[in-house]
Amino acid sequence: MKIDVVLPCLDEESALAWVLGRMPYGYRPIVVDNGSTDRSAEVAAGLGALVVTEPRRGFGAACHAGLLAATADIVCFMDADASLDPRQLPLVADPVRAGWSDLMLGRRVPRPGASWPVHARAGNAVLAARLRRRTGARLHDLGPMRAARRGGLLGLGMTDRRFGYPLETVLRAAAAGWRIGEARVDYLPRAGRSKVTGTVRGTLRAVGDMRRVMGRLPGKPVEEPVGETA
Repeated sequence: MKIDVVLPCLDEESALAWVLGRMPYGYRPIVVDNGSTDRSAEVAAGLGALVVTEPRRGFGAACHAGLLAATADIVCFMDADASLDPRQLPLVADPVRAGWSDLMLGRRVPRPGASWPVHARAGNAVLAARLRRRTGARLHDLGPMRAARRGGLLGLGMTDRRFGYPLETVLRAAAAGWRIGEARVDYLPRAGRSKVTGTVRGTLRAVGDMRRVMGRLPGKPVEEPVGETA
């Protein structure tokens, strides 16, 4: 079974060779260029990835453009900055393929050298705790690696096109009664500086976007939360 992998991309030229070179067999990379000023799109195309251009800036805009371009039944999402290992994609995709889970998230486990500032880790823990209370899903991380079926994701009707997109996905999935789970994945040293935690502006924008989404959408506990698979 072919699985599509959406990789939002903004100036990730230096990381793409490593990321695309570790894509598992049967997983097709879809690199969504979101206004890069380097050779990201050219490098990705040269390495065999499907390249989609999304001129509207925003993490959610890039994710959704990739989802629309995907054709596989199961779609994964992950960052293109080498902070996550594509070889671990089956950890989130397999439970969905087997029908054990409707939405799987990668719970990041920092490895030596990984850049995850204390303030970002604390904020993520607070957000995860709020999600557990609000949805009933046993989540510990709103991680960027995830997997679900394409038709289901489109049916959720996500509207956020900024940093709130991943949070909106979880909230809408929970409200729809999806089985949500997580699997441990390695969090590695990234190539370059994070667009979110690497700058004060990026961190504030992400926090603002997520607060807006959290206040706008209702939460509904899932009936059968799925625990960790790894």
